[in-house]
Amino acid sequence: MSSLTRPTRTARSRARSPMAAPQSFLWTRRIILTLLAGFVLLPVYVMVSSSLKPLQDVSGKFQWLPSRLTIQPYFDIWETVPLAKYFVNSLIVAGSATVLSVTIAVFSAYAVSRYRFRGKRVFTVTVLSTQMFPGILFLLPLFLIFVNIGNSTGVALYGSRGGLILTYLTFSLPFSIWMLIGYFDSIPRDLDEAALVDGCGPVRALFQVVVPAAVPGIVAVSVYSFMTAWGEVLFASVMTNDATRTLSVGLQGYATQNDVYWNQVMAASLVVSVPIVVGFLLLQRYLVAGLTAGAVK
Repeated sequence: MSSLTRPTRTARSRARSPMAAPQSFLWTRRIILTLLAGFVLLPVYVMVSSSLKPLQDVSGKFQWLPSRLTIQPYFDIWETVPLAKYFVNSLIVAGSATVLSVTIAVFSAYAVSRYRFRGKRVFTVTVLSTQMFPGILFLLPLFLIFVNIGNSTGVALYGSRGGLILTYLTFSLPFSIWMLIGYFDSIPRDLDEAALVDGCGPVRALFQVVVPAAVPGIVAVSVYSFMTAWGEVLFASVMTNDATRTLSVGLQGYATQNDVYWNQVMAASLVVSVPIVVGFLLLQRYLVAGLTAGAVK
């Protein structure tokens, strides 16, 4: 390209839009984003690098680079503690709590959104008000309720998966109902009315018309319910025993009286995080759409 056709720096600067951001702003944004990315990724690097180190490297002074790389901690995590059993318990508890929470929330939110009934406002305010109290306030009451039910009826809720599932429902269900109410309100009622005119009953109209339109909101509620149950520690440490212990509590087994297997703790933490990360990546599109619609409403 000749000098006659090559655009000069002055010409390029004149061609820039008057609304374009100044160079100082662009560099400041790059620096801030780089620092934030480093702040977020640094703990991930420490976790990954520590899981690939021998125990002596993580037991002494911190080292940025391992003396030698090893994947042995990823094999040892299954033998030091019964991690597979804890993994199954967490999947059963979190999955069951999610299915029950979403199912009940769909019916409840649809009734509140589409019908008028006595006590509707009291119900919605009560559901929302439950989110104001910290979860630890319910620990002792639930413990006493489960023990008394077991003593009087023989139904063992304390120390069982079923009792832990009911416990997690007290957290996820109110939020799920409240969020789906807002999402169902954003769906035009004309769809329901058209389905009813075509001969659908209320339940059929719900599952064939409203639920397909509310998939992003339902996915967002499902992810919230699953993550709440998957990573909860306080209630799981009190309401479970050796047979029903979940991952969040089972990870404490890598700390013994003599030593803490930090490399296995990091390796197990990465393994435990895989279902959450994979699920989030697969459902990210629906999750963002559901949270955005709920916030706008």
